[in-house]
Amino acid sequence: MNRATLDLLRSATSSLSPLAVTRSYCPLHGRAAIRFRNYSETATEKAKETSGDSERTEQKTEDKPEQDPPLSELQARLKTKEDEVLDLTSRLRYLQADFLNLQRNAAREKEQTRDFAITRFAGDLLETADVLSLALKSVPESVLTSPAEASAPNSAQSSSPDNKSPSAYLQELHRGVEMTQRLLLQTLFKFHVKPFDPTGDKFDPNKHEALYQAPVPGKEPGTVIDCQKIGYTIKDRVLRAARVGVAQETS
Repeated sequence: MNRATLDLLRSATSSLSPLAVTRSYCPLHGRAAIRFRNYSETATEKAKETSGDSERTEQKTEDKPEQDPPLSELQARLKTKEDEVLDLTSRLRYLQADFLNLQRNAAREKEQTRDFAITRFAGDLLETADVLSLALKSVPESVLTSPAEASAPNSAQSSSPDNKSPSAYLQELHRGVEMTQRLLLQTLFKFHVKPFDPTGDKFDPNKHEALYQAPVPGKEPGTVIDCQKIGYTIKDRVLRAARVGVAQETS
C-alpha cells in the first residue's frame, strides 16, 4: 500500500463523526431489542396460559363430586361400630358392678373394724371375769343363806362392826365380788360381748371346746353335760369357745 492510499483512508475516516457511527449501528441494536421484547411477551403469555390451565384443572377436580362408597362397605362399617358400642357397654357394666362391690366390701370392712376393734382387749378381760366367777362359786350356798343372816340383828350389833360374825363379812365380800362381776359384764355388753352357757345343748364344734367325754345315763350322746368355762360372742362371731364336757354313748 503506497502513501497516496493511506492518505485517502485517513481522510475518509476523519470525515465520519461519532454520531454517524452510532446511527450506523443503532438499527442493529433496535432489531435485537425488538426480538428480545417479543420473546419476553411470548414467554409471559405462555406462563399465564399454563397457570390458567392448571387453575381450570384444579377447579374441575374440586367441582367433581366424590363417589359414595358401596352399600356393603357402609354396612360393614356400621356393624363394626355396633360391635364397638356393645363391647364398651359391657365393659362399663362390669366396671360399675365392680365399683358397687368395692363400695359394699369397704362399708362391711369398716363396720367390722369398728365392731371388732376391741376383740383382743375384750379377750383379755374374759380372764378377769372367769376369776370373779370362780370366786363367787367358791362360797357355798349354805353360808350365804345361814340362819344368822336370816335373823335380824339388834341395833347395837349393827352399829358395831366388831360384833359382826365371819359369815357376815363373807356375805358382804360375796356381794362386792358379785357387783364387780355384774358391772364388768355390763361394760362388755355395751360392746356386744355376751356370755353363753351351752349346758344341755347339742355339742357344736364351732362354739364349744370338748374337754372330756363321759357316759351319762338318760343323756343323749353329744349333749353338753358340764360347762367348765362359759363362752363369749362378739356380735355374730365367737370370741371364746365354751369349754365343756360331752355325754358319751353308754355301752
